[in-house]
Amino acid sequence: MNWISNYVRPKINSLFSRREVPENLWTKCPECGTMLFHRELKDNLYVCPSCEHHMAISPRERFHEIFDGGIFTPVSVPDPIADPLQFRDQKRYPDRLKAAQKSTGETEAMLVAEGEMGRTPIVAAAQDFSFMGGSMSMYVGNAIIAAATRAVELKRPLILFSAAGGARMQEGILALMQMPRTTVALQMLKEAGLPYIVVLTHPTTGGVTASYAMLGDIHIAEPNALICFAGPRVIEQTIGEKLPDGFQRAEYLLDHGMLDRVTDRRKMRDELIAITRMLLGATPPVAGDLPAPAAEPDSDEKAAEKSAAKPEAKPGTGDKKDAPKAKSDPAKK
Repeated sequence: MNWISNYVRPKINSLFSRREVPENLWTKCPECGTMLFHRELKDNLYVCPSCEHHMAISPRERFHEIFDGGIFTPVSVPDPIADPLQFRDQKRYPDRLKAAQKSTGETEAMLVAEGEMGRTPIVAAAQDFSFMGGSMSMYVGNAIIAAATRAVELKRPLILFSAAGGARMQEGILALMQMPRTTVALQMLKEAGLPYIVVLTHPTTGGVTASYAMLGDIHIAEPNALICFAGPRVIEQTIGEKLPDGFQRAEYLLDHGMLDRVTDRRKMRDELIAITRMLLGATPPVAGDLPAPAAEPDSDEKAAEKSAAKPEAKPGTGDKKDAPKAKSDPAKK
């Protein structure tokens, strides 16, 4: 055994080599280009502190924020027929689904859950734009029907977070049929006298905007969200004219009567609690009446990020506050 090459050399390399840093430690804001620390960005609900740009957020992270204590129960959704048209472009449709499921960790583009928000029981549904552009598929139609049916069964309001590029082309006419199906399902809520609140996030386009995304009792949008049926580039090419600044953005639609509110994501939970209670005829929330936001427990990943972001402490310089205090021995006194 060569102890110089097997022990001494690796030891020297470990002392002078650079420590490995996780690749996802920093995120670049797509709007202003500011480099943001991952943990700080997550605590800010993925809103850039420099330009207030609202980045994409997954349904589970959104549910963790709006539900009391981050606690919710997923609602089961019936599985549709897999690849009904045997569609194939550059890839087979089942292969695209598997790739999206692997990258997002979700079954499909919509997640349905139930729980309490401000001590008010609700049913919520949220689309995941990172799953094939949040496209409306047969599963998404089944998810909205399941959410509406569950809300009527439990007599709870339904809150839907939309984020989609339109209908899923791999399912053709079957995807477009989800527009009337979801419209009929939401009519069940209206007949039961239950509130239906829609939060439109960036982007909400195509057949989603032409159906369930614009059928709510209250329409709220996140700042600067693109909300349209046909995109501005298509409209400009069709009419041959330059569109006004901010056309089809949330603030533009609010000024022209298409929306009720444009609300910052960090204030969305309080806004939804107040509106839901008002529509249910309940007393408005007061200070100290609502449960505290969900506290995320420390994890090994968070500890690794902290150690990578801060310089390594020297031996023997630990925090004295964390050290347990020694109890005095009465016998020695």
